[in-house]
Amino acid sequence: MKTRIEIRNGPLVAAEPSDWLGDAGLSGAQVQFSGQVRDEQGRVEALHLEHYPGMTESVLGTIVEQARQKWHLNGAWVVHRVGPMEPGDDIVQVAVSAAHRQAAFEACAFIMDLLKTRAPFWKKELIGGRWFWVEARERDAEAAAAWLRALSAHEPP
Repeated sequence: MKTRIEIRNGPLVAAEPSDWLGDAGLSGAQVQFSGQVRDEQGRVEALHLEHYPGMTESVLGTIVEQARQKWHLNGAWVVHRVGPMEPGDDIVQVAVSAAHRQAAFEACAFIMDLLKTRAPFWKKELIGGRWFWVEARERDAEAAAAWLRALSAHEPP
């Protein structure tokens, strides 16, 4: 399986994951998720994302390997942006290719849900001219826990 895991300081390119995952018909499905910086009701002026270099890539690699073992993927792309961003900017791309669509959908969701709770990223938002650290959301932890329970039970969440 080909794998791309990268932390970027610059903008993400929308077509890059699907171009990179192309495999001349080996895969019957490609699923891509792009996450953007949200403008929380017109309040967010900017976002700044930090990470733990080396450890972040290692954690992402472990998550992708778990997905590969469960869904027999042909390719996985996980590229996350760090540094300063504005509302509407792409912050993360997760894309996978597999023989069948259900595997691709599930693996993409699994990688994204675990990335949100396991990878060492920290973000702060600029609101009203002041920076605030963003706390983890309980629903993200619940989604990751559901996937991990399903993996141990060998069934989808």
